[in-house]
This record gives sequence, structure tokens and C-alpha cells, in this order.
Amino acid sequence: MRDYLKFYINGAFVDPVTPKTLEVINPATEGVAGHISLGAKADVDKAVAAAKAAFASFSRTSRAERIDLMERIIEEYKKRYAEMAEAITEEMGAPGWLSQRAQAAMGVGHMQTAIEVLKSYEFEHQRGGTLISKEPIGVCGFITPWNWPINQIATKVAPALATGCTMVLKPSEVAPFSGYIWTEIMHAAGVPAGVFNMVNGDGPTVGAAISSHPDVDMVSFTGSTRAGIDVARNAAATVKRVHQELGGKSPNIILENVDLAAAVKRGVQGVMMNSGQSCNAPTRMLAPRTKRDEVIAYAKEAADATTVGDPNGNAQLGPVVSEVQWNKIQGLIKKGIDEGATLVSGGLGRPEGLDKGYYVKPTVFADVTPDMTIAKEEIFGPVLAILPYDSLDEAIRIGNDTEYGLAAYVQGADIQECRDVAAQMRAGQVILNGATTDLMAPFGGYKQSGNGREWGDHAFDEFLETKATIGYGG
Repeated sequence: MRDYLKFYINGAFVDPVTPKTLEVINPATEGVAGHISLGAKADVDKAVAAAKAAFASFSRTSRAERIDLMERIIEEYKKRYAEMAEAITEEMGAPGWLSQRAQAAMGVGHMQTAIEVLKSYEFEHQRGGTLISKEPIGVCGFITPWNWPINQIATKVAPALATGCTMVLKPSEVAPFSGYIWTEIMHAAGVPAGVFNMVNGDGPTVGAAISSHPDVDMVSFTGSTRAGIDVARNAAATVKRVHQELGGKSPNIILENVDLAAAVKRGVQGVMMNSGQSCNAPTRMLAPRTKRDEVIAYAKEAADATTVGDPNGNAQLGPVVSEVQWNKIQGLIKKGIDEGATLVSGGLGRPEGLDKGYYVKPTVFADVTPDMTIAKEEIFGPVLAILPYDSLDEAIRIGNDTEYGLAAYVQGADIQECRDVAAQMRAGQVILNGATTDLMAPFGGYKQSGNGREWGDHAFDEFLETKATIGYGG
């Protein structure tokens, strides 16, 4: 049982202003795994005041000082690595192997990437008689999700520290354990008091207090598009910078000349990873109509081979994060059936042999049309929709026919054809033929998938203001 009842403000773990607790549920057992305190506006006010006070000195630290600090954080993180992975499995159901190899690994990866960028990042240059400077934006408010909890904390904290900003973090109350361990790591690494602060709580209370606070200069939010709109509304009155990484309904275009078996299998696995709880998952597979039967057969084979079970065992999929999420996914699967899509694999209810835990059957629908609900709404579960196309132009049109634009995938034997298709996709990232993750590549979306970018050097720009000093040349 984990009881994390304190907040971290001004370099110390402190009690909430008004005690109020929340049970944290283990999605694999449906039992209580621990408790956190729920913060209020008064707690946010204290944290923001600490961050504002610390900004004056931290914003003036040298590049070398910030590199040294971030290297100490990595050192402390590695000491807690196994515990971090275990916490992620317990709080949100990621299989142990995934927590070890990917979920926890992203915390180190983003910090190391930020250090490499910081070593050579150009914060100022002279153009004629004018000095162009990039300066830290100020106090940053971070509101992070439950699906990749440490990844999303690290993608915000690392560039903020590197650029000299101070911050207040609200981790997801659904999966808060990893965020608390991250906070303990920051404390152990000797982050100066007030530079990093953490207040647990829910979105309508703590999230709203952060996004609307007049002394927060920037708010960075990752989560649903609906919640992102609320964050932007709350932030509007104070004209702060709003950075958002929101939902997705990413197309995966299978070209005519591809190794069909490999491409379909890769596409199914991409959707099922993390129980479908990734905003950039390739959830719409666009395949040539002439190869319908083959695509269905390969997709069914891949889905049926996907094991679901105890995340502490050897299963490929654990549960989804909560009862609320499970019910939402079940409703959308039923919608797919009711609207006439062909159920290829999976379907309603828990997988056979699992009568407890928020487990979802790996589900594949075929004969999906662009107007169906499962082709338009982000399901955020292990559910794939296969849409047929008759021409490449039609595939591109269908792929772009979405309110989202976070990612797109293209698979084909001719790399130049893949590149040509990628150039026409309205998405922030396009992944060709299953290319591996590049932590230096900007991550973020077009349209209702958000604004701004995370990862690598592009992330730094989000945390900086630009100043022109005219007459600097004398």
C-alpha cells in the first residue's frame, strides 16, 4: 500500500492546506493500491509563489550548472529505476516488460537528450547591431496524463530545467505513484528549493488553478482534446503561453507493393501496445480494397496471438487504466458492431479467463467506413479499424479526414513512394515502415491534436521568450 499524502513545495514535502485523500486503484486487481492527497487552489498558490521566487536566481544559472543538475537527476533516477517501473505497472497496468524497457526508460532518455541539446544550444546571437536573446519564459505549470506517466513528466521537466525555468507539476491523479517517485528523485538530486514543485489533485481543481494562475507564465498540458480546450479557456484571461499535446486518430496507410503480412502485423502490434493507450497509436489501417481478405486474415492472426493478462506476468497486454476507461471502450466497440463494421477479432467483455481487472479483448474491425464512430473518435484502447481504399489519392484523403493530426504511418516497399505520401499527410510526425523512436524528433500535432512541440531541441523553443536588444553593437 502506497500512501503519498504530502506535496512538494519550495524544496520540502509538506501537508496539504486542507486534508483530503483519494484512493488509487490497481487496474489489474480493482483493489486499492494506495492513497494520495487532493490539493486545492491554496496549495497551488503556495507552489506558484515558490516557483516565482526561485525563478530570479535559477533563470540566471549557467549552462554548466544546469547540465550538472540534470546529470545528478539521472544518477538518482537510475537508483530508483526498478521501483519506478514497478510503480508504473501497479498504477496503470503496463506489463512489467513494457514498464522496464519503455515506460521507465523514457525518463532517462528525455533527460539525456535535453543535456545533449543544452551543450550546444544557441541562446543568443548578434545580427548586425542587434542582439537576439532567448530567455526562460518563467514559471511553468505542467498537467500530465496517466498513459505514459513518466514520459510526459520528463518531456516537460527536462527542457524546462535546461532552459532555466521553474515549475509546478500536477501528475495524473489516476496514476500518481510514478510522479511522486520522480519528485523524490528531484529532491535527492538537490534541485534548488522552489525550482520544482508538485501538487497532486484533479483537473477541475488543481489543473484549473494552475492554468488560470496569473503568476504562471506558461501551461503545458497533455491529455484529451476536450480537457485541453478547458485548459486553454482557463489560461486565456492571463494571456499565458499554452502548450498542448492532445488526442489522435492516426492513419496507417498500407501501400500496394508492401510485404502485406509484415505490414499488417506491425500495424496491429502498434495499436495493441500499451493496451492501445497511446495518443499516436496507428488506430486506422488503410489498406487496398483488392487485398481485403488477406489483410483481414493477417490482422486476425496478429490480434488473436496477442496475449492479455496479469501485467506482472508475461502477457503482452495488461488492463486499461480504469473502470471509466473500460466502460468507454466497451461502448465504442458496441458502437462499431451496431453501425455495421465487421468484427474480425475480439469484441465486447473481458478476455476468457479474466473475470477481474479492466482487461479488454484485442479487437479488430474491418469494412469500416470514414463516417463510422470508430473511424472518427479516439477509442484509447486495443481496437483497430480497417478501412479500404481504391486509390492512393483516396487513401491520403481518408487519412487526413480527421479532426486530429498527431501522427501518421506509411508502409511500402518503395521508400520514395512512402516519402511522397508522407509529404501529403497533415500530421506532426509521419513514421515510415516502422522506424524506431527518435527522441530528437519534434513530437506534437496539427489541428485538434494540439500546438507546440516536445522532444529534442524543438522542445527548448517552447520554454523560451525572444528578446531583441537594439543598439547592442554600440
